[in-house]
Amino acid sequence: MLRDQQRLELPSWSIVTDKRRAHISRVVALLRTWADALGLSTAEVQAWTDAGAWHDALRDADEPTLRADTGDLTRPFGMLHGPAAAIRLAALGETRQDVLDAIRWHTVGQASWSRVGRALYMADFLEPGRSFMQADRAFLTSAVPLAFDQVFRQVVRMRLEWAIREGKGFAPETVALWESVR
Repeated sequence: MLRDQQRLELPSWSIVTDKRRAHISRVVALLRTWADALGLSTAEVQAWTDAGAWHDALRDADEPTLRADTGDLTRPFGMLHGPAAAIRLAALGETRQDVLDAIRWHTVGQASWSRVGRALYMADFLEPGRSFMQADRAFLTSAVPLAFDQVFRQVVRMRLEWAIREGKGFAPETVALWESVR
């Protein structure tokens, strides 16, 4: 969890490169900025911060590790780090289901997400270290506290449009997410 703006503490079992750690720090900073602007309760700020800090804790783990952690032999490798992290966190006593769901589904989306899942999905996409569509993403980033649901819908749309352009398939959870916001 981010104790201050400079220090990011990840679980001892995290497998992340320095580049990934920087991404996680930017995601957490963005979530904190939005949470402050929205005047969220202390508990919700902590949920957002924890989800951001833990979402990519296993992003740089190898495929055998993630398949062993999840028991999933069918999903694409790139979709396994969220479920693996959520499984580890739950095994260690994390009980906030909204945080676990946010982490588990942050790469594909989840129609039944609470605000923490939606915030993480947006922050992961909008964080300023990404090089594409910088002006558009900066505008959306600034609009989150003013139009949370509308920006979320736009981020879902942008991610789907990218997947279509790249010839990627959609997980059933992604389709259900789009159906829930369109």
